[in-house]
Amino acid sequence: MTDRRPEAIDGPDHQIVVVGAGFAGIALGASLRKAGLQDFVILERAEELGGTWRDNVYPGCACDVPSHLYSYSFAPNPDWSRTYGTQPEILEYLQTVADRHGVLDHIGYDTELLRADWDDTGSLWRLTTSRGPMTARFLITCAGVYGEARYPAIPGRERFAGKAFHSLHWPTDFDPSGQRVAVIGTGASAVQFIPELQPHVEHLVVFQRSAPWIVPRMDRTTSAVERSLLRRVPALRRLLRTVYYLAIESFGLVGFVDARFRYPFELLGRFQLRRQVRDRTLRRMLTPDYVIGCKRAIFSDNYLPALTRDNVDVVTAGIAEITDSSVITRDGHEHPVDAIVYGTGFQVPPAVYERIHGLDGRTYADDYRECPRSYLGAATAGYPNFFTTLGAFGAVGNQSAIYMIEAQCRYIVDALGQLRDRGVVRVEVRAGAQDEFVDEMNRRSEHTVWLTGGCDTSYYHTADGRNAGLYPGWSFEYARRTEHFDAAAFDVGPRSPMAERAS
Repeated sequence: MTDRRPEAIDGPDHQIVVVGAGFAGIALGASLRKAGLQDFVILERAEELGGTWRDNVYPGCACDVPSHLYSYSFAPNPDWSRTYGTQPEILEYLQTVADRHGVLDHIGYDTELLRADWDDTGSLWRLTTSRGPMTARFLITCAGVYGEARYPAIPGRERFAGKAFHSLHWPTDFDPSGQRVAVIGTGASAVQFIPELQPHVEHLVVFQRSAPWIVPRMDRTTSAVERSLLRRVPALRRLLRTVYYLAIESFGLVGFVDARFRYPFELLGRFQLRRQVRDRTLRRMLTPDYVIGCKRAIFSDNYLPALTRDNVDVVTAGIAEITDSSVITRDGHEHPVDAIVYGTGFQVPPAVYERIHGLDGRTYADDYRECPRSYLGAATAGYPNFFTTLGAFGAVGNQSAIYMIEAQCRYIVDALGQLRDRGVVRVEVRAGAQDEFVDEMNRRSEHTVWLTGGCDTSYYHTADGRNAGLYPGWSFEYARRTEHFDAAAFDVGPRSPMAERAS
């Protein structure tokens, strides 16, 4: 359990308020402290830090990016027990980093942001929280996009009499032994927990809307010798991180360079499918009908074999309704089940976006749904003194999210440092600068696989076929663009009364 320090919130007024103590919030907290920006508090609605790695406790929960890349560059860990970190190990890593970098002293637990309103007269944010009112000169949301469960709109879902839950809310007392279990969805989470369920259930029915691309994971336990070498030879650790970085970054060749680069990656996926699924009928059902990269490709070595077991059925007919004891598909077939697990993704935008009100009273969620837009994924016109991590066009489909988060933290902290040094109390990205950036993003997205790869639905595109917010370029290019705060793209001012008198 994290060392809880509720005295982190020692008053209602703060220079900087950060929302969320997950990977982004902890990285930002460490960066703020390093820059000497100490007057900040991190609001965490839960009793423990960790974000998605605290909340997801389903069997088999692990990262799908190698651990030496899915970790902070400023806090390397040579002691990962596996190539891909598991949920308990990643959560422990976050707790350790927060402690070592002094971030724990700034976290206010059990404190949820209920509403944020911009006060243009005072040039500050007025916050309503579960612990009372607060003010913040600068508000930064580090709330992840995978924090709110999304349930499908299936008729009869509420009348099911058995156990039913989303993978985000996995009950610790759920025992699948001897039960007939339905899994609805075949996304990244389902791919991890289905192999864990299969050996224990009497019967498993997997309802698949579209087949995911599955590529080899090659996960393994690290040896004591390997871990010792990585501890003793930092250069080797950096080399390993670079190798993983380049391997993941290469997916950009398919995403936004030329779809013809898909063939080696698809060949790898088809090889995995043919090697692990011998039955031709099942193999056809599990063969994706879209270009790899159009949706998120998933790394797994045990998902496909689990689907071949005698106690597993894969159903591709759409679901018509759910009764009190079964799932009925559109072909009229009834599947009796004792429990239903929803692996149906997450609510985007997250709920906290609904609570942030900008200059004209609109919420950040309203703007996000109307058209994903921001400037560098870090600032948005109409929301002064407001920054985000992994905002629209601030994430990529071909790199670890941690790499992008660190780039955004550098940009935000550099902005706050410059504003502090100049005595400025208000900053807002210019609408023209934002429009130019969004136009560039949309123009560069026109021929990406995310929009042309044949997906019916995807996190990568909006319902009307636009880029939903991925940066259509290399992550190192993005890191260069966000290396320093570019004040010319912002309306900066006025200065604080104290700074005016001092000058």
